[in-house]
Amino acid sequence: MTKRVALIYDVVIVGAGPAGLCAALYAGRGLLKAVTIERGAPGGELLNTDLIEDYIGFESVKGWELAQKMTEHAKQFGAEIVTDMVERIHRDADGWFDVETARGDSYRSQAVILTAGGTPVKLGIPGEKEYAGKGVSYCAVCDGAFFRGERLAVVGGGDAAVEEADYLTRYASKVHLVHRRDEFRASQLLQERAFSNPKIEVIRNTVVPEIVGNDTGVTHAVLEDNSTGMRSNLDVGGVFIFAGFKPNTQLVDGHVDHDAGGYLITDNRMMTSMAGLFAAGDVRSQVTRQITTAVGDATTAAIAVEKFLKGLREGDGKAKK
Repeated sequence: MTKRVALIYDVVIVGAGPAGLCAALYAGRGLLKAVTIERGAPGGELLNTDLIEDYIGFESVKGWELAQKMTEHAKQFGAEIVTDMVERIHRDADGWFDVETARGDSYRSQAVILTAGGTPVKLGIPGEKEYAGKGVSYCAVCDGAFFRGERLAVVGGGDAAVEEADYLTRYASKVHLVHRRDEFRASQLLQERAFSNPKIEVIRNTVVPEIVGNDTGVTHAVLEDNSTGMRSNLDVGGVFIFAGFKPNTQLVDGHVDHDAGGYLITDNRMMTSMAGLFAAGDVRSQVTRQITTAVGDATTAAIAVEKFLKGLREGDGKAKK
């Protein structure tokens, strides 16, 4: 694909989830020339979440509705949102970044705010890849309605697994929540709600080593007891996997300090070890990853970018850490 002439901006924001949209809003308020690049519809993981009850000011709001409100709010401050897929973020020796996309466009700026989120962690077991889209799913909101009246398995023990298991009961006749440990990592509120649901059966200390099916889709999940090693078959029409997310930090060309999970380490300005590269939301190393923390990160990052660029203009024009 032919590379087009680079488009010049003050800051390029990669990703339009809650963090990206918030960063776009604050960049607009700061009168920065900014562009936000998102591979799909604005909203990120909000679009895969049915009901949100832990975002301050909204006792209960649909994920798509909050995404729409955030998008509209950002656009009120002049947010420019481009639908494209970022393939590479490269920092030149002169301190300028080139953000390259799948369409062959190049966006050039002295600051980048990375809010690209993550992708679902795969179990890497037989049958997972073979039946992806044919009974294996990583998004209950996206695919739940296709399993009306079915028995389903949900694999995982965090907030997403427990919350999505509860969500799936509106379609499924039974949901088996399978977790490899005895204790769940999910918040107590989510556990109490899900475990009191008569449609949910909790299976502890158990892993799923294989997913089996036929030409029509998934027929059962193989269960293995961690204590005894004994295996059994669980007849289900679908397996929903919530084993965590891997941050989309591979977009950055070059080394950036990160933790053991690959999440970027930042200072209190949200700047990474690469001068001019800021991180916000699910790509950043922190204690918890919520909508509230994402927008908090983004607020700090956008304001810090404004000060960073001002420092460059008043200095020698070279980016420094």
